[in-house]
Amino acid sequence: MILPALFFYLFAGICVASAVMVIAARNPVHSVLFLILAFVNASGLFILMGAEFLAMILVVVYVGAVAVLFLFVIMMLDVDFAELREGFIEYLPFGLLIGAIFLAELLLVAGGWVLNPALVKTVVAPIPTNVTNTEALGLVLYTKYIHYFQLSGIVLLVAMIGAIVLTLRHKPNVKRQDINVQNARTKAMAMEVKKVAVGQGLEPPSREAAE
Repeated sequence: MILPALFFYLFAGICVASAVMVIAARNPVHSVLFLILAFVNASGLFILMGAEFLAMILVVVYVGAVAVLFLFVIMMLDVDFAELREGFIEYLPFGLLIGAIFLAELLLVAGGWVLNPALVKTVVAPIPTNVTNTEALGLVLYTKYIHYFQLSGIVLLVAMIGAIVLTLRHKPNVKRQDINVQNARTKAMAMEVKKVAVGQGLEPPSREAAE
């Protein structure tokens, strides 16, 4: 029992410290790296709990896709973070209000067994022993919580479409491909046949004709 406890405190301590550094680091690239470290240690905690599938999903999806995507977006975009911090004092009261609400919710969840010890037992369901961890998670997710699962998918779809619409910029003086024009193209539009006499060449096209 000593070795699992040591690993638990190791993973939990590094995870909490990394989460604090995500919001405390001044460099956004460092924040993303600390976020990846927090995800890796959280997956270690899932392995200690016997949820190996959640640990694998956390590493593959969040570390391998989401966090790396954040890192590349931050490194590729020329974001003026000094300009973003200018309105910090203006929105500080609203941020404190939201933080107080989140803190109250966390305290209610964490202290639920103190206020009502029987409340924790009501949400505990027996874990089936004849199925694997992945199969048990799928049985619960696609039966009892299927509507919430579909609703989260719709929210992600709307968020993806909104991000595309907000970041799409049509630049002028840029040649773009038009499929309809290409499909309607004929041989007369694509090429011009000229008969050249022997010993004579073609005159070079003028600049207006080339444009």
